Amino acid sequence: MSEPAVTALSDTVCELGEGPSYDPTSGSLYWFDIVNGLLVEHRYDGETKTHPLGRMASAIAIVDGGRQLISAEDGLYLRDVATGKLTLHTPVEVDNHVTRSNDARVHPCGAFWISTMGKKAETGAGSIYWLFKGELRRLFADISIPNSIAFTADGTVAYYTDSKSGLIMRTACDPATGLPIGEAKVFADRGGGSGDHDGSVVDLDGTLWNARWGEACVNAYSPEGKLTRSVRMPTRQPSCPAFYGPDADRLAVTSAWADMDADQRAADPQAGKTFLIDLPVRGRFEPRVLI
Repeated sequence: MSEPAVTALSDTVCELGEGPSYDPTSGSLYWFDIVNGLLVEHRYDGETKTHPLGRMASAIAIVDGGRQLISAEDGLYLRDVATGKLTLHTPVEVDNHVTRSNDARVHPCGAFWISTMGKKAETGAGSIYWLFKGELRRLFADISIPNSIAFTADGTVAYYTDSKSGLIMRTACDPATGLPIGEAKVFADRGGGSGDHDGSVVDLDGTLWNARWGEACVNAYSPEGKLTRSVRMPTRQPSCPAFYGPDADRLAVTSAWADMDADQRAADPQAGKTFLIDLPVRGRFEPRVLI
């Protein structure tokens, strides 16, 4: 199996690039530099803009043509696309100054799974929440580094991980509400690798594509949890994939230089860039969030 070409989609370098999501209406891929409070917007025609947010933020969802929902360190904010103005919509752990937001994904029904974690990855400081039509509910607590939140296209299966555990979990999900059903079970483990499971997306075939932080690859798992492919990345810390382009048929992948010393950064000169994997996939666009 030949290796697909992997090229820099954007030369914008993020200390902690995360949370990519493509908006087919505007033709823009959005992602975050979490620790520096920046939202990056890369249009399909090649133009890139950086929007300061004034707070740590990590995930974005589309509400409608003029509004986005941003998951930030103290809650969920509505963002006016035209002006960039942020308005607090739902406070989340606003009095907990230890935590910030992390991984998130919109369920096919419009529910938003969002997560928190310690700013220094404190053990057990994080949680995963569910937001749907104005209701916020904690789903899972005592998580150190929540990641890999993703759903099958029919909404019947949800995935998530605590990256410190080395295990991606799978749970049945109510397709009408996006709430988990029953007990979560192990879907995939770290195996013999040294890296951590980071962000994931699930394509129309049920394949879960997972960025392997620290191991310079994006791995593909079958619906049964079997590793079917591993795509090498030109940087050690890929963080999250997203389906990209007008047909959602390619993968864009964010990365980070966070936690690297000077020698490691010199050895990994592309760390922090966002990449495009030239491998056809049967992707899908993120649903709009119902707030």
